[in-house]
Amino acid sequence: MTSLDPVLDKDGVQLTVEDAVATVTLTNPAKRNAQSPALWRALTEAGQSLPGSVRVVVLRGEGKSFSAGLDRQAFTPEGFDGEPSFPELARRDDTDLDAAIAAYQSAFTWWRRSDIVSVAAVQGHAIGAGFQLALACDLRVVASDAQFAMRETSLGLVPDLGGTHPLVGIVGLD
Repeated sequence: MTSLDPVLDKDGVQLTVEDAVATVTLTNPAKRNAQSPALWRALTEAGQSLPGSVRVVVLRGEGKSFSAGLDRQAFTPEGFDGEPSFPELARRDDTDLDAAIAAYQSAFTWWRRSDIVSVAAVQGHAIGAGFQLALACDLRVVASDAQFAMRETSLGLVPDLGGTHPLVGIVGLD
């Protein structure tokens, strides 16, 4: 039996491994597991840190919400300490912007690796980026209080963290 000591524990993400099962936990319940670029980097690192013996990865959120989506602080001129704000990113040239978005998306794309089965255990809110993160997994196990929403489309924004493709595959184009 493998130790349940965290393999990774930073920026709101904890990874533990027990035998062939890994658990990735979003660990900021005070902010309803809101997401930031630092969290996305930590999610990417969690995927890269999986031992080769892992076959199942469970994704869960601590507290009342799976993930309430993007931390709105990203939209302020100040953004996050040490991070470019989204308004600042929008002023960058296309190459830099595309590279930043690709780095963010990597936190969402590894969940569909062919060597693992990923399962999102969703309770409470799964909104925006939280919904997209749940959709990134192969399967979703949903508590009776789960609430899903992708508000980006009603604001004229493209949910560009990979959520639209699996959503259409699950519920259809209509």
